[in-house]
Amino acid sequence: MPIAPTPKVRLRLPGGPAYDDVLKIVEGKDLHTVCQSARCPNLGECWGERTATFMLLGNICTRSCRFCAVQHGRPLEVDRDEPVRVASAIDELGVNYAVITSVNRDELTDGGASIFAETIRETRARRPQCLIEVLIPDFCGDVEALDAVLEAKPDVLNHNVETVPRLYPSIQPWSKWETSLEVLRRAHERGFVTKSGIIVGLGESKEEMFDAIAAMRATGCDILTVGQYMRPSKRNAEVDRVVSREEFAEYERFGESLGFAAVLSGPLVRSSYRARWAYERAMAPRQEERSTR
Repeated sequence: MPIAPTPKVRLRLPGGPAYDDVLKIVEGKDLHTVCQSARCPNLGECWGERTATFMLLGNICTRSCRFCAVQHGRPLEVDRDEPVRVASAIDELGVNYAVITSVNRDELTDGGASIFAETIRETRARRPQCLIEVLIPDFCGDVEALDAVLEAKPDVLNHNVETVPRLYPSIQPWSKWETSLEVLRRAHERGFVTKSGIIVGLGESKEEMFDAIAAMRATGCDILTVGQYMRPSKRNAEVDRVVSREEFAEYERFGESLGFAAVLSGPLVRSSYRARWAYERAMAPRQEERSTR
């Protein structure tokens, strides 16, 4: 089977004063960003706007998902001072919407949930006006770990399903579709704005995508992101197909018809892309409901 061509997209090249400021702060505080580790195509645009997605618990993941560029292997010891440095970086950058994620740390008792919670608390203490979105792993289905993060009260609970159920064994065999849906469902039931993302071009069909999107919405998920898979290295899965903009538009319309408050669907869309815009869309109906009570 021939390899699908690399999608032709225009990227904003990294550079400029804002980019330099972000790089200086990240490197100066010995922090990691998913922008760098996952080779995000939007790095130049986001850093140019003084935003970054901070990655907790180092840059070595205990899983080896075939779509992901993050290094995998045996992680280093947990850095207990990391939450303070991340909060300090967010404050120095002056951002009012922060996205915080992590690698998978399956060897830890709580999967790293306590570090997420501490980072949220430290950020609130230093920059109380900052909205916080956390993009969390599944914590191997550990409800207590998930609850520890929720008790720290992030503004958005994001957990990506990544692909359709059929492809889990070949693309992310350490994860379970049902577990990911349960993470979203539990957070929604506790009143949080929830968000999830899925990538296309890994071998899924349109029908499988529609079914997956419907299942995500059935959990109460508020925000949906759909983006094109781009092969980060030869060790990763090949690109099965380049999805047309018309198909991305179909997913956007379908998601909106199901009641997602915000849908971002396009070749360069990633989990944290235009995150604040999506959050504001998700909050609008809630605020309207409160005003009519």
